[in-house]
Amino acid sequence: MTRYLDFKDASCKDCYKCLRACPVKAIDVTNHQAKIIEERCILCGTCTIVCPQNAKMVHSEMDSVKELIKNNTNVVASVAPSAISSFRISDFSIMKIALGKLGFSHAEETAVGAQLVVREYAKLMETGEYKNFIVSACPSVCKMIQMYYPRALKYLAPVDSPMVAHAKLIKSKMPDAKIVFIGPCIAKKREADESELIDGVLTFEDLSEMFAEKDIVLDDILLLNMDNKTKNANLAKAFPISHGIIQSFEKLPENYDYMSIDGADRCLDVLENIDSISNVFIEMNICKDACVNGPCSLENVGGSIKATSLIRNYVNQEKKSFPIVDKIPESPVDLTAKYERLRVSGKIPTEKEIAEILAKIGKTKPEDELNCGTCGYSTCREKAWAVYNGYADVEVCLPYMMQRAESFSYEITRSSPQGIVVLDFDMNVVDINNKARKLLGIKSEFIKGLPAIDFFNPTDFVLALEKKEHVERKNVFIPASKSYIDLSINIIEEHRALFGIMKDVTAEVDYNEKLNSMRMETLETTDKVIKKQMFIAQEIASLLGETTAETKVALLKLKQMLKEE
Repeated sequence: MTRYLDFKDASCKDCYKCLRACPVKAIDVTNHQAKIIEERCILCGTCTIVCPQNAKMVHSEMDSVKELIKNNTNVVASVAPSAISSFRISDFSIMKIALGKLGFSHAEETAVGAQLVVREYAKLMETGEYKNFIVSACPSVCKMIQMYYPRALKYLAPVDSPMVAHAKLIKSKMPDAKIVFIGPCIAKKREADESELIDGVLTFEDLSEMFAEKDIVLDDILLLNMDNKTKNANLAKAFPISHGIIQSFEKLPENYDYMSIDGADRCLDVLENIDSISNVFIEMNICKDACVNGPCSLENVGGSIKATSLIRNYVNQEKKSFPIVDKIPESPVDLTAKYERLRVSGKIPTEKEIAEILAKIGKTKPEDELNCGTCGYSTCREKAWAVYNGYADVEVCLPYMMQRAESFSYEITRSSPQGIVVLDFDMNVVDINNKARKLLGIKSEFIKGLPAIDFFNPTDFVLALEKKEHVERKNVFIPASKSYIDLSINIIEEHRALFGIMKDVTAEVDYNEKLNSMRMETLETTDKVIKKQMFIAQEIASLLGETTAETKVALLKLKQMLKEE
């Protein structure tokens, strides 16, 4: 289990959608369950957004924050400016009151720190030392550069993020304060831990749950009557939208072409080609449409487009209500950051080892490497690297599995001693082997996709489909081939197909008929013998009867004669 992000046990269907979406391939699918490879993960949360099973599990710090509030009197909330769009509020005063109800002693927008960060950007750009200038308030972007694109480190502005800058500012004013950052980002959890300035991080989802527990309804909170006489407009409240950092400058330094890049794919494309670019100011966000579309933002009608519009209106209202200063004052705290190269886990296989892995899935030539991406990896060689490092199963390759399954199925069907025929629910032929053709007397080679009734009587298949049950038929006579078959039909619902197996029993039927014929002939012969024997017996009996009568008469006469004498 990782410290910040996991997947719930879900009914994963081996779709590999999360792996395909992960910009740094920090996911291993083990026993049909997606797992985060923590040492490779940049915590962008992209995998949790695309998961069709909604399997994201961001480790919550709600309990520890509640305990922090319970045991401390000075707990300050630093709230990301995207709270305006997620919670659909028009004024931060509403959020301050709501957080006060939860027990926070004070709350400020993290944009206070962002304003100082913009000033540091401007100072660095004025030096002219940067061929390109990459800025980002996104810790996922910074980690991706540190871990995977070290060539771009020289362009990454060495300035703290607004969250860290704000925490330093709070600590400079209130050294004993406990600071809780609240935002839409998972990666801020790790950044907060690494800063050692932040005591807890809540996502907007966490905060929404805490409001619900306390029955706090933001729409019911009235605005504070605040004294804003000395307040100046803070353009850095635009940070959470695309182009937001660029819009935060009162005046853009010259000699740079200003671009905003958001979305993991676009960030990867820029970083891959960073050395071919010159004099470009690049604002980068890992989330499409920037922070208003963070992985832990609250879902609202209109999505990130509506959220962007709300932030723009919020900033425009800020401009109308308060004066814009010509120059942001110097930061009272040091905002220098050092982004060092971070080594990631993973061994590099040799060309021979890559070839051996690819050969296991039938890829022995360059043209065999389809690079279809269904396994989650962009190329077959990238997949081989993952297999070598134990991050992927070698046989998880859709073209290979389909080819193997089709070959296996074909061999079984072709070599089966039984006739096999498969029909769809419309009674069209899906598949048939040669044995079935012979038994059914079908001479045509091309019948797949055609109606079965054009070639044989499918009545038993129709009955099986209507009754939704297995059907067995014995000694079915096939006139076309003068054969007898035993027919077994099964329904395969998930494929909307009927699977028929035909056993040739012609020899058995012929043998049984001959045996029955012999039995009948034997019975007839036996009957004739019996009748003849009976006739002879009757004849003998008749002759014996006449002789006996004559003897009796003669003996009686002899007896009478002797008696008279």
